[in-house]
Amino acid sequence: MAAGGSGVRAQGARWRAYLALTKPRVVALIVFTAVVGMLLAVPGLPPWQPLVFGTVGIALAAAGAAAINHVLDRRADAAMGRTRGRPLPRGELTPREAVAFALVLVALSMAILVGLVNALTAALTFVSLVGYAVVYTLFLKRATPQNIVIGGAAGAAPPVLGWSAVTGEVSPDALLLFLIIFTWTPPHFWALAIYRREDYARANVPMLPVTHGVELTRLHVLLYTLLLFAVSLLPFVTRMSGPFYLGGAVALGAGFLWHAFALHRTGDDRVALRTFGYSIFYLTGLFAFLLVDHYLPALLGLFGR
Repeated sequence: MAAGGSGVRAQGARWRAYLALTKPRVVALIVFTAVVGMLLAVPGLPPWQPLVFGTVGIALAAAGAAAINHVLDRRADAAMGRTRGRPLPRGELTPREAVAFALVLVALSMAILVGLVNALTAALTFVSLVGYAVVYTLFLKRATPQNIVIGGAAGAAPPVLGWSAVTGEVSPDALLLFLIIFTWTPPHFWALAIYRREDYARANVPMLPVTHGVELTRLHVLLYTLLLFAVSLLPFVTRMSGPFYLGGAVALGAGFLWHAFALHRTGDDRVALRTFGYSIFYLTGLFAFLLVDHYLPALLGLFGR
């Protein structure tokens, strides 16, 4: 009985290690923005097939990209306090096992997207996967302190993928959603990089606070947050969204600016960590406001009957 129980626990630990390779919290945010892109792409509800299979395919691709990232970053992860507890540095899985797992996820993703969604979404998903897992992780991350700005394009793709899954095309509104996430990524990630700069220095990763100092990075966070505030108003300006979204965007943007100004004024790492945490809340809230605003006329009409 004891031996059997030990075996079950060991198998459970391995599956938890495989799950950790997929970065579930990151994938959850990716899937959320992709689904919002699907829902915004049509006036009512999208057809169930691209909604369901598009979501599954995009989620599997994001999970596969995350697993590849674990493999390529395993040595740097071992040097950083934030990441040394990941499965590969701890020896819970081998790089070969992680690569095999990633390839299975990617293959399933492509099969689902090509066979049950459309070829455009499959192609765009594959390009964004390669952009993050290979171009960013293998080259840009160690080549330039502007790595997160250039590499942010891959992370900004999910709403475009969701949009194309439903419509079979990429519209200007979809690209506007891309622009919001693309502009959000630098202040989001640089706030964390300030807090974890010693880790990045030990791992020899040239993040901006390591190469150019914390003061300049704090200024960059503030400037990008100001730019993000302006970009976040574009859905209202272009009539993609209405006053409800505008109110949410202004309120959320004011909160982000408050954090960015506070970070700019102080060198306290705790402020940097709070700014990073708020940035995740900000993006989730902003896309939630987009979604509610999209369906608000129908909801008001329903309750007005």
